[in-house]
Amino acid sequence: MKPFAYHRAQSLRDIPDGATIIAGGTNLLDLMKHEIATPNTLVDISHLDLNRIEPEADGLRIGALVRNSDLAADPVIRRDYPVLSRALLAGASGQLRNMATTGGNLMQRTRCPYFYDLRTQCNKRAPGTGCAAMGGVIRNHAIFGASPDCVATYPGDMAVALSALGAEVEIAGPDPRRVPVADFHLLPGNTPHVETRLRPGEIITAVILPAPVTGEQRYRKVRDRASFAFALVSVAAVITMVDGRITRAALACGGVAAKPWRDPECEAALVGREPSDALFEQAASLMLRSASSQEGNAFKIPLLRRTLIATLRDATGLEPAP
Repeated sequence: MKPFAYHRAQSLRDIPDGATIIAGGTNLLDLMKHEIATPNTLVDISHLDLNRIEPEADGLRIGALVRNSDLAADPVIRRDYPVLSRALLAGASGQLRNMATTGGNLMQRTRCPYFYDLRTQCNKRAPGTGCAAMGGVIRNHAIFGASPDCVATYPGDMAVALSALGAEVEIAGPDPRRVPVADFHLLPGNTPHVETRLRPGEIITAVILPAPVTGEQRYRKVRDRASFAFALVSVAAVITMVDGRITRAALACGGVAAKPWRDPECEAALVGREPSDALFEQAASLMLRSASSQEGNAFKIPLLRRTLIATLRDATGLEPAP
């Protein structure tokens, strides 16, 4: 780890330009140890007043410093936004959840092994050097939205649930604004090192949840082991039904792209229809029509199909096929 200056911010205005921000540090410290991140100045914001969960219109405002464990255990979150609680509990060990923050979770970086290996080429770590994953081991890599410059995935669970819920990221800076979580992370294109819509001088201050909706919420995560592991694929589903028909469907997939992946046509195909295996097969085919794989991660396509169908079956109460 390279030497750095440490500064404890007293307010958001007390953050020097160009400084690296630390809160829980559950991802940043790893990046610093591997010398992927080499900040000259580290600014600690962990004690600022951004750690509350409070009403916002008909929804909730979750401060950027709310710990993942506190968010997952909050009684209002568990009652009205259970998909978020389930995603958080699936996302890490208890020790990490006790440190990780809402804002930091959104800003975590890929766990692509080539990104972490300084001996290899990586456009995300060192723009313009190439992507060693191409032609390499890509079992955990993207099947949606990848480019010749990068096939890495966003590793988080929380953002997948937030995307399905229609949450927004509150951003402070010269131009305060809100950005939908579904649009916050960027696909790689030819600039994979630009990962989010945050601009220089900006910081996440909160996540805004809309009013809760009636219906069922599910989060299903498929991983290599039941203990702490990143998703091979995951699905967050928020489904509303009236008189036996689906009236609202929001689906977000994780572990398959550089951002939580949503497909409006797939969701629209479910609305107004009665749950059935044929319908869910159709929806899965729509979701997967733009999927692209290589030899090492081709298994993700049928795996996501099965996971999506199983999640929809569970959320709609469809009986298992005989």
